Amino acid sequence: MYAVVLLVCCSWVALLCPSVQAYENLALKKPAWQSSTEMSYNGAELAVDGLYTDLSWDGGQCAWSVGGQTTAEWGVDLGGVKYIHHVFIQYATDNWVWDEYNGYTGYFLGFSVYISNTTNKEDGVLCFRDTIYTRATIPNPVNITCPYHGRYVIYYNNRTHPPYPEGYSYDVYIELCEVEVYGCPTPGRYGENCSLLCPENCHCDVIDKTCVECVPGYKGHLCYEECGGHTYGLECKQSCGNCSGGVQCDHETGSCPKGCDAGLYGDKCDLECGGHTYGLGCKQSCGNCSGGVQCDHVTGTCPNGCVAGMSGDKCDLECDGHTYGLGCKQSCGNCSGGVQCDHVTGICPNGCVAGMSRDKCDLECGGHTYGLGCKQSCGNCSGGVQCDHVTGICPNGCVAGMSGDKCDLECGGHTYGLECKQSCGNCSGGVQCDHETGSCPKGCDAGLYGDKCDLECGGHTYGLGCNQSCGNCSGGVQCDHVTGICPNGCVAGMSGDKCDLECGGHTYGLECKQSCGNCSGGVQCDHVTGSCPKGCDAGLYGDKCDLECGGHTYGLGCKQSCGNCSGGVQCDLVTGICPNGCVAGMSGEKCDLECAGRTYGVECKQSCGNCSGGVQCDHVTGNCPNGCDAGMYGDRCDLECGGHTYGLGCNQSCGKCSGGVQCDHVTGICPNGCDAGLYGDKCDLECAGHTYGVECKQSCGNCSGGVQCDHVTGNCPNGCDAGMYGDRCDLECAGHTYGVECKQSCGNCSGGVQCDHVTGKCPNGCDAGMYGERCDLACGSYKYGVECKEVCGNCSNGIPCHHVDGSCPSGCDAGAYGVTCKESCGNCSNRDTCNDVDGSCPYGCDVGVYGKTCDKACQSGRYSISCAKACGQNCQGCNRFNGVCEFGCQPGWTGTFCEKRKVFAMTMKTSRFLLNWWIFNRSSTELFS
Repeated sequence: MYAVVLLVCCSWVALLCPSVQAYENLALKKPAWQSSTEMSYNGAELAVDGLYTDLSWDGGQCAWSVGGQTTAEWGVDLGGVKYIHHVFIQYATDNWVWDEYNGYTGYFLGFSVYISNTTNKEDGVLCFRDTIYTRATIPNPVNITCPYHGRYVIYYNNRTHPPYPEGYSYDVYIELCEVEVYGCPTPGRYGENCSLLCPENCHCDVIDKTCVECVPGYKGHLCYEECGGHTYGLECKQSCGNCSGGVQCDHETGSCPKGCDAGLYGDKCDLECGGHTYGLGCKQSCGNCSGGVQCDHVTGTCPNGCVAGMSGDKCDLECDGHTYGLGCKQSCGNCSGGVQCDHVTGICPNGCVAGMSRDKCDLECGGHTYGLGCKQSCGNCSGGVQCDHVTGICPNGCVAGMSGDKCDLECGGHTYGLECKQSCGNCSGGVQCDHETGSCPKGCDAGLYGDKCDLECGGHTYGLGCNQSCGNCSGGVQCDHVTGICPNGCVAGMSGDKCDLECGGHTYGLECKQSCGNCSGGVQCDHVTGSCPKGCDAGLYGDKCDLECGGHTYGLGCKQSCGNCSGGVQCDLVTGICPNGCVAGMSGEKCDLECAGRTYGVECKQSCGNCSGGVQCDHVTGNCPNGCDAGMYGDRCDLECGGHTYGLGCNQSCGKCSGGVQCDHVTGICPNGCDAGLYGDKCDLECAGHTYGVECKQSCGNCSGGVQCDHVTGNCPNGCDAGMYGDRCDLECAGHTYGVECKQSCGNCSGGVQCDHVTGKCPNGCDAGMYGERCDLACGSYKYGVECKEVCGNCSNGIPCHHVDGSCPSGCDAGAYGVTCKESCGNCSNRDTCNDVDGSCPYGCDVGVYGKTCDKACQSGRYSISCAKACGQNCQGCNRFNGVCEFGCQPGWTGTFCEKRKVFAMTMKTSRFLLNWWIFNRSSTELFS
């Protein structure tokens, strides 16, 4: 009997004991944590204190969490990355027999063990996940082989995906009395005594020196080979960025030794230039791309063309060659000096050439104007046609009465009519006739009649208006049309120049034709000779005193000179008085005084204008010799500035006065304020300081680059700052848009709320399946759900699961099942793969298990495939895999299957020794059960 028992025990010891004894418990007394703690004496550290003789919840040796939870986690920090061989777990039993009736078995079922280099189990590897045990079959304690390296060992259980297999509890606890982690305490070593060194750059298997994993930057069976082929990092699975010259990046870090190719930046050259930069080192600035989009990160070319006013592949050239606008396809107008117009708006910076108007100088002067700024008025062109917009010349001549190329001169020089080719008649006073009709404004000189004074008096009339009748002239001829004098003398019996007097006093000669002169004292002249005995009266001269003073003389002896009589007539021969007044500019009875006292013209009745310095104007024309006072213009300075001008010479332009009214002709001040967008007394200052509108009282919106908005409308010339829209950029982006021109769409913000109108960031996080500040990135790296915190299951061919619900689009990998492929198949017959939907095994179960998913250990008294066989009738409990009676035989029986009767008796001392030895090594057999 001894030999048999010893043989069986030794066979178990050979499977586990030698390797277990060689490794150190790395977890003993190390820091530990758990997801919650039931009582102060149930802390996580009790699971690594080396004590587990009392397996009850209140015995002070077991870690215990709060109940009623759907997840439970416990972990231990080994103090550094260690090479692990296996993990030993002693679960609580409350010091009761561990079998299917022990209430703790249901809480132990479904547990997992992870090895990680962080406190997050998802960052590590899954060592073990229970998918096959039942309440009747789950061992306790249990040894789990975990040939991995890591710093943290994490125990985890959950009840998050009902329904659960039969026997599972509905919630989970941490009920760990001891967790022992066996392995090599020194990294880089392996073997039974942890005395052998792993190959360089290798995380090797703790038992043999097989490289389980290479350190980042190395590959190959023994991790001697550096990453190449433009790869780097762990397992050489990361691709290098675009290193300058196509060189290999650093095999460990991925950094590029000589910088990046054009268009890339970052240590790894895996980031494209942004922020409107491109080229080597992203040091070149993009041009003005249409819509503010990023230019090509390598070449700098703009993908959708340029903003208005720019050209070239890179949109860095302003329009020239007298073009402007989108694509530089619009032609500039006629800018002053032939300069280039504004490349964006087409506006001419220094105004227009003569004859053109508007901001773009693309409209010829009209409305009978011409010249610079269309400020000069045309004359009276024939037919009312527009004069030449540049020179002001009339193309078809002038209307009647006007002359000059520009038809701005009235006919003069006693002419009138078309082309001033007709001569005026003899207008009274020698004045100019009407320049259009030829009519005389003040009547005719003596002896003339008709509207134009071009007809001599007839019908025996004469004098002013032909209102005087002639006498009896010799031969009946017409008397002189001016004086009435008969040209050939009088008929017999008549006397007088006009032959209307009979010969009488103071006449003499034949037919009384000879008159006495004006003898001094009124005496009769000599009746024969007509001579005066005592000389002549004033105004006469000659022997007979019959000659009147002439040559503009008068008085006694005709010795005094006349002044400037109107029409050039002779003054009164006696007094010197001018009979019809004076020529323009002269005054006094004798017309010998120039106009003064700021008067001029005929009879000095016209007042001078506002001559500069208050000087006297020209006494004849009224012209000012030194120009005009401010605000006045014209030769005579009698016209106030108009046409929105003011000041000296009317050379200053008014600002934009409210209602378009004329500014003060002297000061330029606007009487009723300014048009919208202007300010200042003269309304010549555009609104600034981010204001616009009437009196500049309205504030600009958020214009792009902080530029001034349009001073009149408030519109922003170059668009809005990011997050704003509208002509005035005073509206925040809405409708799930953000950024420049609100052209970028918000991501999937939690609850469908609007993202930040400027940055696009989501204020309350993301919808399930999305992450990033803008929630525009679908979960990757095999994550899903809210905040991408859930880890995908084992999806077929490593395809990522659905980023929202974690479902696998193409089913599960072999060995996994369920919607999320997180459930592990049981032990199917012949290691077949279970159904990936419900976990059922198509050809039944493997040895030692049964149930739909082959995850239930054989019930007591059953073993083999699908637990189809019954244990030997003499067993007190057989091994569920091979039927060996591992819990002893009924009294009187022995053998592997208790098929032999006892043939000898043992002493009590020997029996107790073997029983204690068997109990000591019982836990070793669990590793292979």
